Amino acid sequence: MRIAIFNQKGGVGKTTTALNLGAALNRAGTPPLLLDLDPQGHLSSIHGQAPMEANRSLFAFYQDLRGLDQLELDWEHIGQLIPAHQQLIKVDSIFGKGPAILNKLRHGLEQLESTTAPRHCIIDCCPYIGVLALNAIFACDRLLIPISTDYLSLQAADHITRTLQVLEPVLKRRVERRYLLTRFDRRRRMSDDVRNKLRERYGADVLETVIAENVAVAESPSLNQDVFRHNASSPGAHDYKNLLAELVDRGDL
Repeated sequence: MRIAIFNQKGGVGKTTTALNLGAALNRAGTPPLLLDLDPQGHLSSIHGQAPMEANRSLFAFYQDLRGLDQLELDWEHIGQLIPAHQQLIKVDSIFGKGPAILNKLRHGLEQLESTTAPRHCIIDCCPYIGVLALNAIFACDRLLIPISTDYLSLQAADHITRTLQVLEPVLKRRVERRYLLTRFDRRRRMSDDVRNKLRERYGADVLETVIAENVAVAESPSLNQDVFRHNASSPGAHDYKNLLAELVDRGDL
């Protein structure tokens, strides 16, 4: 399965979720491929040894027609990573928004999957709609949308829904999506309010698992670690283990 993690609002836990869902898959015996599709490269920076050259990053897939298999890096305790580079920000202006570029990542992943053993793919998206995010949406089997428990995030969820409604006639399919509540604080009434409003609007697409506000989750990226390596007994590690279990139970992974 290909899971794209996307929200048009920053600071909601996209990269943290890509990192820790990948680590949870690895601990379950199925190391995934992680794609960093954000020019900011936060996921690549957590890897710690990602190359700095654009021609060894995902940008080379778009600009130099390099195969995705040539860009993979091993990531101990997680799987493999195809890193980002700040040059990715040029993709929109270089290639426009024609069908060929919008489907480029999907075709690249199909080619990669035809020559490698089956594995899940997790795509960490940039926080805006452009060619890169559209590539991820066109390529993915599921869209995982982290929603932090504040009212602005509800607006962001509505924006994504409207975007998908425009795209789905082009794709000729419904984009399956799952809403994941992050930065959840059970002591705050607003957390429950946001969860209830999401459930009213999106029903069963809202996951039961929530990612609670947790020190281990916040600290681990600065140490170039996932939450399991940083503190496997923390509530954050427990939440991401539960997230994987729920996605598997629902047939999303």
